[in-house]
Amino acid sequence: MPGEYNLELSDFDSLKTVSKKIFKIISKQLNVNTAYVTKRGDQSTTILSSYNDDEVIIPEGYEVEHSGTYCQYVISNEDNAMTTTDLTTDELTREMEATSQLNVKGFLGVTLNDTHGKVFGTLCVMDEEEKEFDGEDIDFLKSMAGVLSHLIELDETKYNMALLNVPIIPITEGIAVLSVQGIIDQHRSDKITSDVLTYTTEQETEYFVIDVSGLIVVDGNFPQELINMVKSLEIMGVEPIITGITPHFAKHEADNVQLLQLNVKTVNSLQSALEYIGFSLVEHDA
Repeated sequence: MPGEYNLELSDFDSLKTVSKKIFKIISKQLNVNTAYVTKRGDQSTTILSSYNDDEVIIPEGYEVEHSGTYCQYVISNEDNAMTTTDLTTDELTREMEATSQLNVKGFLGVTLNDTHGKVFGTLCVMDEEEKEFDGEDIDFLKSMAGVLSHLIELDETKYNMALLNVPIIPITEGIAVLSVQGIIDQHRSDKITSDVLTYTTEQETEYFVIDVSGLIVVDGNFPQELINMVKSLEIMGVEPIITGITPHFAKHEADNVQLLQLNVKTVNSLQSALEYIGFSLVEHDA
C-alpha cells in the first residue's frame, strides 16, 4: 500500500498505545517472546511498535527493505498469514539475512489492514524456540489485527480532521486571512483553492493574507498548488500577501525560481501584512 498513508510514524499514537497493551495478551496467549506491528512504506517496512517479554529481539524503529522481511510472505499469502515452526530451516526463510541476524525460530504473522481493506502492514510474533501455531492461533492473531485496524482509522481520522479545515478569517471588509496548516496534497489543495476563490468572489476581497507558519514542507519544495492559488488570486485582481515565513523556511526556498518569480509581497507577521495594507489594530481601554 505505498503512498496511502502520509502520517509520520510518531502520528500513530492510538495504534502504538493500544498495541502495547494487546502485545502482552498476545505474548501470554501464544507463549512467545516478541510481538510487533509493522508499517509498510514505499520501499521498506518499519517496526512501528514492539514488545519483547524477555530478550529484546525486535526494537521499535527497525527498518528493512521489503525483500528482506518476513512480511513480504505474510502479505502475499492468499490467506493473509504465514507461519513456520523454525525460520532457520524453512525453505522460504532459512537463507534470509534477517534469520541469521535475529536468531529466532518460531514465527507467525498476519496482514494488518485498515477498515477499508487496504494493507497497512503486519502483526507478527516470534520466539527463540521452535513453535507450532495452529488454526486457532492464526484466527486469534487475526482477531487482534482486526482490533488494531480500527486504531489505524482513528489516527488517520484525527490527522485528516486537523488538516482538512480551511480556516479563512475575515479581518474587515476587503481583507481576509488564510492559515495554511500541515501538508498540502492534491486533495487538500483542490479544496483550499476552491474555498479561497469562492470566498474572494462572494466577499469582494481586495487583499488575501496567506499565513504559512503552520505549513509542512515535503521534500524541501514549496507546494506548487499554493503557487497556482496565488496566481489565480492575482488574475482575479486580488493582492495576495504571504506571511509567516520562518528563517528555516526562507533558507530552503531561497533558490525556488517559481516562488521568486511570483513577485508576491512577503512579510514576517500578520501585523506587518496589515500595516502594509494600511490597516491597524487599535487596542481600546477597558
